Amino acid sequence: MDRGVIPPGSENCLPVGTRLAEFEITGVIGEGGFGIVYLAFDHSLQRTVALKEYMPSTLAARSADGFIAVRAQRHEDAFKAGLRSFINEARLLARFDHPALVKVYRFWEDQGTAYMAMRYYEGRTFKSVVLEAREAGEPLDEAALRSILQPMLGALEALYASNILHRDISPENIVILPNGAAVLLDFGAARQIVSGMNSALTVILKPGYAPVEQYANDDAMPQGPWTDIYSLAAVMYFAVTGSAPAAAVGRMLKDPLVPLAGSAVEGFSQAFLAAIDKGLAVKPDDRPRSIAEFAGLMGLDLASASGAPTASTTLAPAPGPGAAGNDDVISGGAGALARALATNVANAVGRTRAAAGNLKAGMSAAAAGVLVLGVGAW
Repeated sequence: MDRGVIPPGSENCLPVGTRLAEFEITGVIGEGGFGIVYLAFDHSLQRTVALKEYMPSTLAARSADGFIAVRAQRHEDAFKAGLRSFINEARLLARFDHPALVKVYRFWEDQGTAYMAMRYYEGRTFKSVVLEAREAGEPLDEAALRSILQPMLGALEALYASNILHRDISPENIVILPNGAAVLLDFGAARQIVSGMNSALTVILKPGYAPVEQYANDDAMPQGPWTDIYSLAAVMYFAVTGSAPAAAVGRMLKDPLVPLAGSAVEGFSQAFLAAIDKGLAVKPDDRPRSIAEFAGLMGLDLASASGAPTASTTLAPAPGPGAAGNDDVISGGAGALARALATNVANAVGRTRAAAGNLKAGMSAAAAGVLVLGVGAW
């Protein structure tokens, strides 16, 4: 969502000026089927934050006093399952200090729901950067995409170490900050649980980016790193072609997807394109089974994708049970961001060539010092 003015939001949103603990709502960053993300001011630490509220609008409604309750008794179990997942997700995310993952400051329960405060960043979605770069006649090349992939792969490895799958990677859920750094947004754990309990909510999957096992949601087709690899490969396919791949379920019957490898795409090596094709295999067993394997096919050094904690990512006290989720703010000019991204890549390549003459090791500079949580499909 690219904007210079924070909108007031719909009737589902808390009004500007509402106080939640030490946070005062100053605007609405975004709304989705499972929650609302507010811009807020932390009066205790005197800083602007993103504040996420668990609010599944198909299951629950807000009363005049701001309290959230289910619309009907039959929704009670689904609402509580999503709430538990929201809280558990926040506890897990609060542990991470990876530069391409969101840092949760604080999470808690109140008013019949749960909230999470996180760092606020400005930037543009990867989708908007790709489309506007193409419109300007300067589509992103392999070097630029490597600078995006490097921190994304490291972030996913950090998640997998704690048995967390993202399950909602898309061009809208990657943000490029003004300095060209990439940040992975919205996480899909709560959606996965709730959608399994209420068929009306299963439409949250993003056609083109969700692999077939997410549609099946069956033990016979387990999800794993290969699930996120498909989505990330689909994001790269979008960046190369300007269009999302065909939906995975449709590809099972008659696959219309033309492999990238073998095509003459300016600015890309055949090995890089073949790696995208491999990640987009319809059958899970035909895809890379680990991030390390996928990174190897891409010619990326996974070890350099890990990030160290920074002083700016210190976790604030988190009283009581919490909330989970992810968020960020997106604004600014596409041209400036595309130039920043290109400069970041060029600087990384220059340093790497001077040091070792090896392109593969130099693409991680774009990830430095980035933390964020996303609005995405919540």
